[in-house]
Amino acid sequence: PAGGKRRTIYDARGRYELPGRLVRGEGAPKSRDAAVNEAYNGSGATYDFYARVFSRNSINDRGMRLDSTVHYGVRYDNAFWNGQQMVFGDGDGRIFRRFTRSLEVIGHELSHGVIQFEAGLEYRGQAGALNESFADVLGSLVRQYRKKHSAEQADWLIGGGLFMPGVKARGIRSLKEPGSAYDDPILGKDPQPGHMRDYVRTTEDNGGVHINSGIPNRAFYELARRLGGNAWERAGRIWYLALTEKLRPNSSFRDAVNLTVEAAGELYGKNSREQKATREAWAEVGL
Repeated sequence: PAGGKRRTIYDARGRYELPGRLVRGEGAPKSRDAAVNEAYNGSGATYDFYARVFSRNSINDRGMRLDSTVHYGVRYDNAFWNGQQMVFGDGDGRIFRRFTRSLEVIGHELSHGVIQFEAGLEYRGQAGALNESFADVLGSLVRQYRKKHSAEQADWLIGGGLFMPGVKARGIRSLKEPGSAYDDPILGKDPQPGHMRDYVRTTEDNGGVHINSGIPNRAFYELARRLGGNAWERAGRIWYLALTEKLRPNSSFRDAVNLTVEAAGELYGKNSREQKATREAWAEVGL
């Protein structure tokens, strides 16, 4: 029903066909498979976050069913949103563990769905880096909300629980300190900049969408730090309003600055503490 939480979990059983075999529906008992339960609980936590914090009815705001496929492919090192559903690999067992272990990764991928239905940010260049960044911010907020962590208590990492023991990594990305998430002989070093002076110009990764997202990520962290308390309450509302009502498919970082500042003014008043903090947060990363 529209207005209800509807989760469906499928098992690809090591194949690459989607969605796979249905293994758990809404309200069904726990599975013996941890990945199934993690996908079920994580998509539920993401649904609850959007419903309670932003009064949003699922990914499309119209009660869309949340479909997830686990055990996708063989030793598959990723999770992704394919435009219709969530897909989770099991990891290679050498560097990565199964991707359902990370609530903020589940929140990140489902938030790509929200972004698709709202601003529709193009997946290249600065718009693409904003797309990745909004997914990171919202994914992090899903976890902070679930854990009831204030901005100060949060670790601000994406994918903290994904790595096998012995890998020199705290996560796949850090919103607080972009570039510091990992430094490992096999993985290499986290390439994210946290300031415009280190902006990476590249043709790889759709123009560095997973790299330059560090800059707006850190801006959000700086805003949340300045405002204190729970990041989803004020900083999150500013970002969400900009995403749902202001940003366009081809928005640049400069657009994001102007539109989040505008959103803060609409929510909290012109020259409010929140609006000033938004300006300062972007200035901190050179924008």
